[in-house]
Amino acid sequence: MNQHDLDVLDDIQRRVLWLATRIVDAANHDRNTGDGVKVGGHQASSASLVTAMTALWFAHLDAEDRVAVKPHASPVFHAIQYLLGNLDRSYLPKLRARGGLQSYPSRTKDPDEVDFSTGSVGLGAAAPLFAAVTRRYVDAHFGARPHSRFVALIGDAELDEGNIWEAVADPATTGLGNVMWLVDFNRQSLDRVVPGIRINQWRGQFEAAGWHVVEVKYGRKLAEAYARPGGAVLRDWIDRMPNEQYQSLFGLAGPALRKQFLDGAPAEVSAFVADIPDDELGPLVTDLGGHDLQAMLDAYAQCDAVTDRPSVVFAYTVKGWGLPIAGNPRNHSALLTTEQVDALRAAHGLTPGTEWDRLDPASPAGIRAGERREALSRAPRERALRVTVPETTKVRANKPVSTQEVFGRVLVDLARDENVAPYLVTTAPDVATSTNLAGFINKTGVFAPTEQRSWTEDRMLRWTESPSGQHIELGISEMNLFLLLGQLGLSWDLSGQPLLPVGTVYDPFVLRGLDAFLYGTYSGSRFVVAGTPSGITLAPEGGAHQSTITASVGLELPGVTFVEPAYAGSLDWLLCDALGQIAGGAAPAATAAPAEDGAYYFRLSTRPIDQAPFEAARARIGDAVLRRQVVAGAYRLVDAHQAYPQLADAPVVQLAASGAVLPEVLAAAAELAEEGVAAHVVDVTSLDRLYRAWQRTLRQGVRTATVPSVPGALRSAFADRVPVVTVHDAASHAMAWLGSAVGAPAVPLGVDEFGQSGSVQELYELHDLLPGSIVNAALAALSLR
Repeated sequence: MNQHDLDVLDDIQRRVLWLATRIVDAANHDRNTGDGVKVGGHQASSASLVTAMTALWFAHLDAEDRVAVKPHASPVFHAIQYLLGNLDRSYLPKLRARGGLQSYPSRTKDPDEVDFSTGSVGLGAAAPLFAAVTRRYVDAHFGARPHSRFVALIGDAELDEGNIWEAVADPATTGLGNVMWLVDFNRQSLDRVVPGIRINQWRGQFEAAGWHVVEVKYGRKLAEAYARPGGAVLRDWIDRMPNEQYQSLFGLAGPALRKQFLDGAPAEVSAFVADIPDDELGPLVTDLGGHDLQAMLDAYAQCDAVTDRPSVVFAYTVKGWGLPIAGNPRNHSALLTTEQVDALRAAHGLTPGTEWDRLDPASPAGIRAGERREALSRAPRERALRVTVPETTKVRANKPVSTQEVFGRVLVDLARDENVAPYLVTTAPDVATSTNLAGFINKTGVFAPTEQRSWTEDRMLRWTESPSGQHIELGISEMNLFLLLGQLGLSWDLSGQPLLPVGTVYDPFVLRGLDAFLYGTYSGSRFVVAGTPSGITLAPEGGAHQSTITASVGLELPGVTFVEPAYAGSLDWLLCDALGQIAGGAAPAATAAPAEDGAYYFRLSTRPIDQAPFEAARARIGDAVLRRQVVAGAYRLVDAHQAYPQLADAPVVQLAASGAVLPEVLAAAAELAEEGVAAHVVDVTSLDRLYRAWQRTLRQGVRTATVPSVPGALRSAFADRVPVVTVHDAASHAMAWLGSAVGAPAVPLGVDEFGQSGSVQELYELHDLLPGSIVNAALAALSLR
């Protein structure tokens, strides 16, 4: 790049630095929040990436490239989008305000277009890596999309996060030549200057995983000094200098800086810098490559030239570059004073009347911004799949069967549907066979970028690996599972191809990947994940493999619909409905619930249970009505008054349960009938949908000062306002709210301690889930009327 272009980019980066700094300043000093809580922001962390981000957006990126911006650099991103004309000026003073710019880049909440949400440290960094995995899959199955580079801008302290290294090491992420991570190597974390030189450790870890590593350490001034006779001693000293000593230079000037710089240095270094004036020594020895526009563009070009593996760039930067707080160990959340901001404004040639202006469109910088806006513009992406997922695969079970087994059978049946099959993609963290994906894998194969030879023959598992495979196998990392599902669920946007992603994981280990699960749903991703097997019903495995709080997690996660069916027919309907929602973005006409926008979490079991009760309900209610009720969240599995006409005038109780405990609940209902109590049995297929329906009516009543109505799903399943017993192979509180929802006393039964090994019978007895305990709970509930 010629000097004129570099000068233009320098003008732009100066304006970006000002706007990013002022955005944070305005949020803290111009806006009265009225609550006394600080607004905050990160002027120093933004400043360190101004050069790297200016070089990217104004000289390097193409329209199809996708970038994750480190959380604390969000003001820089918004400043750039404003200068490109993609953000209205009214948002600039509204950082961290309601309806304004988010604290950290957000796909779903920011007004400008964000490729990857960031904020949960480490996850936004890894997301582009899994987006590239997704693109490789899409290109292999649907034809090559326009070339994209997937870029992550990462703070160096983010490399302390374990999920970073899980992502780097997974075999599924190897060979991705369109990935570049840029590490803002400012050697400061939130609390401290990072001790020691960790670059060698990190370089070794990336290289061991097959990555291409680039260091951008020195700017032009230092490079020229090193090239002079004797300059090698200066370079050697700066390379060996402890981080803490180097960082201390930024708060000094003149003779004090020279003294600090030479403390411990060889005599040759003192001699080399002896003829450098004091006012030039500081700018020289702090001239880092991360703030040299040409050096950064050269590094990007080096990464583009390496196409057989991912690249990582370590850009040496100064935290707070260009600001009076540069390099200060406590500058992470520090704010410039009003006086400092006034001085900075004047230094940038601006006034209070012009400080928010865009670049003059007739100036070289303004012309460049206009050209880049056109070059980076994108066409709208189509979110919906133009396919119809069937309402049912008509799965049938003539003998006791588990929901885990049925889940695998439904996927195999869907893989036979020529309209739906091409878009199904499954993934698992080394548990595909033990979560019943083997049938799907046998039919569709395992995805690999190139054809792989199979060295063993297994009649049960035909593990063919090729570019046509539709299962992506991961190593044992639940974080990677949810990161990949999150990007597969955003493939419509980031790769121009909607998919139907399905993942499986042992239910206890959903919690290991919970941060990434939340990250994916916060980003608006849509996928299905099955946690299986679950609960103490996985009896012999013991407490380490028994999940008790996952139902509560599924219920409480925003953007997630939690589903826990007990029977094959209901699972079939619910899974087809979930995939249909993902494909079309609108609820099928037969569904009582409104259209949902998010992920689906199925909690399943390996316990085979008798299907006859469901078939009896199907015969009693009819398929159309029963399906509507199942999908809405609950249905009356046993109507006591129909099953036991002699109990027409008997006391009535309702037994509500989800999943594997239904056989015990049905047995308890039969015992209660013998004791003269009519017990309706309600199969709750989705606590989530029931709860949301209830909350909608309550909030509508609160907001309009009217009496809340009873939502249809609750009204049809719990027709009578009579005592309720909830039974769940999960923490008891997950269902306890049903009493309030139906306006009746409730006794919740569940698992509120860590499990242990034993038989199902033994553990159900220990946690009061056997029929006798349920009967006693029903009698207790009746006494509370």
